[in-house]
Amino acid sequence: MKEQNVIEYYVLCNKLKNVIRTGWLDWNVKKERIESVAEHIYGTQMLALAIYSEYDYKIDIKKVILMLALHELEEIKIGDLTPFQITKEEKKKLGHIAVKEIIKNLNIKEDIENIINEFDERETTEALFAHHIDKLECDIQCKLYDEENSVDLNDQKENKTYNNKEVQKYLKKEKSWSKMWLEFSQNRYNYDKNFKAISNYIKENNITNIDNNKSEN
Repeated sequence: MKEQNVIEYYVLCNKLKNVIRTGWLDWNVKKERIESVAEHIYGTQMLALAIYSEYDYKIDIKKVILMLALHELEEIKIGDLTPFQITKEEKKKLGHIAVKEIIKNLNIKEDIENIINEFDERETTEALFAHHIDKLECDIQCKLYDEENSVDLNDQKENKTYNNKEVQKYLKKEKSWSKMWLEFSQNRYNYDKNFKAISNYIKENNITNIDNNKSEN
């Protein structure tokens, strides 16, 4: 029944509004309300539109937005697993099984699977762009939390990510939670010059009150 298929899929996706991003929980972000996976998805789409607007990318932006709308679909079933908890290969395998279950009653299930597979393979221009958007959006949120003093680096006793050798290397260099993550992402994800420029801007500027700063200037 078409109506039932629509509502079943919507209700499943609606659960992502209540799935809190694992990274923020691991780092003991102290906020009354912490970002959900659904909010992250929205953030990636808005960031993609802004970067597409300001830089000369020859991409199908509608395809990118669709990829980003679907890129966390698996987390309805498997939760938000970070790269420090599971390998990329393991997550991909679990994720594809989860997606098949979530979309099994939709007529466009093959189209959805194809777009998710493309995102995961990162071999097309759109998939690589979307992948970098996914990472940079997380770094921006990290900087916002840092500017609000929501993370105490002395309160990380149970945080396995904090003790990761690569994370520790960048922490010793940057002395700041958000600057560490920005540096970490620049080196791990091979950003192009535009993503690096945005990342460096975030690193060196206060972005919480960016609208006020612009109006004052």
